Amino acid sequence: MSFVDPSAFTTRPEIVGTFGVVTSTHWIATAVGMSILEKGGNAFDAGCAVAFVLQVVEPHLNGPGGDVPVILHDARRDRTEVICGQGTAPAGLSIAHCRGLGLDLVPGTGLLAACIPGTFDSWMLLLRDYGTMDLVEVLAPAISYARNGHPLVERASATIATVKQLFLEHWPTSAAVFLPNGEVPAPGMLFKNPKLADTYQRILQEALATGGSRVVQIEAARKTWSEGFVAEAIDKFCKSPVMDVTGRRHAGVLTGQDMANWQASIEQPIGYDYGRYRMLKAGPWTQGLVALQQLAILKGFDLDKLSPVDPEFIHLVVEASKLAFADREAFYGDPKFADVPVEILLSDAYNAVRRAQIGEMASMELRPGSIDGFSGKVDARVSSGARVAVGASGAGEPTVGRMGNVRGDTVHFDIVDKDGNMIAATPSGGWLQSSPIIPELGFALGTRAQMFWLDESHPAALAPGKRPRSTLSPTMALRDGKPYLAWGSPGGDQQDQWIPQFFLRHVHAGMNLQEAIDAPAWHSEHFPASFWPRQSRPGVLVVESRLSPETIAELRRRGHVVEVGEDWSEGRLVAAALDGGYRRAAANPRGMQAYAAGR
Repeated sequence: MSFVDPSAFTTRPEIVGTFGVVTSTHWIATAVGMSILEKGGNAFDAGCAVAFVLQVVEPHLNGPGGDVPVILHDARRDRTEVICGQGTAPAGLSIAHCRGLGLDLVPGTGLLAACIPGTFDSWMLLLRDYGTMDLVEVLAPAISYARNGHPLVERASATIATVKQLFLEHWPTSAAVFLPNGEVPAPGMLFKNPKLADTYQRILQEALATGGSRVVQIEAARKTWSEGFVAEAIDKFCKSPVMDVTGRRHAGVLTGQDMANWQASIEQPIGYDYGRYRMLKAGPWTQGLVALQQLAILKGFDLDKLSPVDPEFIHLVVEASKLAFADREAFYGDPKFADVPVEILLSDAYNAVRRAQIGEMASMELRPGSIDGFSGKVDARVSSGARVAVGASGAGEPTVGRMGNVRGDTVHFDIVDKDGNMIAATPSGGWLQSSPIIPELGFALGTRAQMFWLDESHPAALAPGKRPRSTLSPTMALRDGKPYLAWGSPGGDQQDQWIPQFFLRHVHAGMNLQEAIDAPAWHSEHFPASFWPRQSRPGVLVVESRLSPETIAELRRRGHVVEVGEDWSEGRLVAAALDGGYRRAAANPRGMQAYAAGR
């Protein structure tokens, strides 16, 4: 049987330098990040600037009203830490409240699903404790692009088109920003959001008015956001019902008091040893543990002998992902509210049992593991066949072009500086199609609460003050005990399928970062989606058409329900590495937006 040679499809060189590298899902953000490094800023200063710019240039994928997990390595302190920028459910958002509205799921759009916005405070915490620059230096690029305009990417225009009627008929404040003259803005046009520029400019002015030190100004900005005019505008806006994906109007319950009561926090990552590597993830309030579980299952197979496009390789990785994601459904949740058996889920004994469940043929069942004292309950809403697309009502995360039929996307960036500081971050939420624009602020709130279950017995059950189980999943890895690799991808539930695939190609096939990104990829839709309406498609495996016909035929023989997507349709991975004296970076050609830069 012949196989496709993945290295034949490298689209661009791996970036290699000694000064620093930046890679992100948008070329403008990458350029801004490099400009900050060139001005003497460190990776964390650059990360703040990149994050704020991504809110402006990819408004269909993230915004100020969203959330973010961050993994960073602080070279000066020799510490690897996680910043939790996932806001919690508001005090008024409960299972009883939702059931009282006649709901059995939290809606995927509108105001009811809004958690406390977590991004702004996260970037302020990062800048204060790890950065070196002043607030004005990291906010200036985003303010400029929002006020003076940026070339609108094709997929932003296409996303606006999908929700045009929703905006015109129900969300007039969104139409005012994203439908100039009542029409969908054309790709490439100079698109502006002056109200968002005004919001950040006012925050900056109030911070500067303190006349205090850098830290005093950052703290003033945090207070303006959580207790000042931003929180006041959010509180007021949430009181008015708006149309959502249910076809009914619901008010939000997020208040200014919720905003004032929450701050971003620092946590320790969880990790798993895989040969000479240790993969690091945020805790089980994200889905990151599924990537670690996949490694724990796959460690028992000799993947060195297999090509990354060998049907045996793909079969093993897919079946391992099914088992890990079944455990996600059964056991994951905010560890402050639910006892998540992380050590057991990563133990050799547990994964020996799970590994033995992988057979010659594809599994059609959702099979969580059995752990004494834990229920392992799952709720699988099986789809009748067709995918639930992002339509005029904007359900779920956005479909992003040239991504096949994959639902779910966001943004990601990785940075390594000259001193060896590293950061990986996956901001998301607050998309232009998630909820109406708050007119005084120029941005929308997120809908991350749709990931909660309205079932008190579930570890991811909705509760006030609880973090939803997020799909957002930045990754870092140590090699021989030293910080080595930072990477991630947009893509909702698919993130922790593409993230392990990249890692396994790099580790077992010896591909460089760019080769590992460019190689043919795939994703399973076997398990329940995290986004409304939470459906699963048992056995479905979506692959890029660059896999050979022989490989696809063999996967089908093994029972996988294979759907063949476009040549370049799976994932938006970007990655950066600290490799001795070198800094390396790569970016995904899919979607024609991501770029890596460095010197």
